[in-house]
Amino acid sequence: MDVTETSPAVRAGMLNAIADELTAAAGELIPQAMAETHLTEARLAGELKRMVVQLRMFSDVCAEGEFLDVRIDEADPGFVLGPRPDLRRFNLPVGPVLVFAASNFPFAFSVAGGDTASALAAGCPVILKAHPGHPRLSALTAQKVRSALVRTGLPAETFEVVYDQDAAVQVLRDERTAAAAFTGSFTAGRLLARIAAGRERPIPFYGELGSVNPVVVTPDALAERADAIASGFVASVSGSAGQLCTKPGFLFLPDGHGLAQRLGAAADAVPGHPLLHEGIAAAYTGRRAAVLAARGVSVLAEGAVETGPDGLSRAAPTLVEVGLDDLLDQRGALLDEAFGPLSVVVRYAPDRPDLLVDAVGELFPGALTGTVHRGAGEDHAWLRRLVAVLRDRVGRLLFDGWPTGVAVTPAMQHGGPYPATTAPATTSVGTAAIQRFLRPVTFQNCPPELLPAALRDDNPWRVPQRRARAGASLNWGNHSV
Repeated sequence: MDVTETSPAVRAGMLNAIADELTAAAGELIPQAMAETHLTEARLAGELKRMVVQLRMFSDVCAEGEFLDVRIDEADPGFVLGPRPDLRRFNLPVGPVLVFAASNFPFAFSVAGGDTASALAAGCPVILKAHPGHPRLSALTAQKVRSALVRTGLPAETFEVVYDQDAAVQVLRDERTAAAAFTGSFTAGRLLARIAAGRERPIPFYGELGSVNPVVVTPDALAERADAIASGFVASVSGSAGQLCTKPGFLFLPDGHGLAQRLGAAADAVPGHPLLHEGIAAAYTGRRAAVLAARGVSVLAEGAVETGPDGLSRAAPTLVEVGLDDLLDQRGALLDEAFGPLSVVVRYAPDRPDLLVDAVGELFPGALTGTVHRGAGEDHAWLRRLVAVLRDRVGRLLFDGWPTGVAVTPAMQHGGPYPATTAPATTSVGTAAIQRFLRPVTFQNCPPELLPAALRDDNPWRVPQRRARAGASLNWGNHSV
């Protein structure tokens, strides 16, 4: 049985079977993940749960069938623009999908993570490029996935794994590959996107390339909850050693904020945390040095990157502060993402908030998230303009919170304008992620016996069908407001 021809009900069962298999294997998977990634047992247990929840969420998406977006226009000789043929439209799987696993989420964005779950839900075979940071965990997870596929009557070859980068590039160039999804560095993502676009038959490349996620605190918010803002910011920056794509990279505070000592003390109290691998450690060390050397920068918490007796690089948080004018002047040194526990506090003039709004619009053309902390009931013309500026530049706009922690839920948007992602109209988290791997097709005047099951009048798959009845066009526009 080919997964591309399976019913939504079969795919729902397949995804639940994978979730069951991975849940039962937690005692094998978590220790292996700890050994390779140096993440804590608690963090990995939570992430494994998230991976399973994602699979079950997409199982429900399949069971409901709405993702097929079935639309049936009945033949209508009296159609207002002239006779209309019988038209039936639905979504097909695009075909084999290449998924590049991420290093910082060895479960949720790796072998059986959201990209894999959404591609399988769409009915696409998956070729997974394992991340070199956790190869044994990848092999073990893939074994469980393939076992679940076989148990549900699908070929194990529905899910394949490659470990070599050259092999993955070869798959990306292969004419049978229909789409690719990537989470990783800007440099690697750009290179792979060019390959996908440069093929004889270009394919969509859904790349998440990183983000700096600006946070703006208004004077009213600072006056109301300065301590909570300081502690929340440091926790968000330092969690998982800052190795999160939603880490707040810039915190805008009004001049005279008075938080320098509190921020520094809170950051200094955070012990060094292992970085995922030496490639990340080297890149973070270089970015940290460039930021510390930039003109106009003052240090709030120096932090460090140190190698322990076990050979692991550990990073303690580094916080620096700079004025808005210096940030604008030193953007070349300061604006690139630092993938690790480093963030920049930026002072702005509270009596000229228009300058802040203009700078945010200029400095951050695309990010995964933007955050606004405001006072209770605070509402100004400049604040509304800030919200509008951020809305046009981010995929998720938060209020009075912190961007780390991405809810696995239908309405989540995890994507944003370039350079955060290569495909700003899509998401890699939430039920809308399935749309990346679907392609619409319309059947016109198709004989009933040749129609796909989803488009048949007897609807054997029992999926939602939206119908335009004959004669309805004569009343278009005659609705009550």
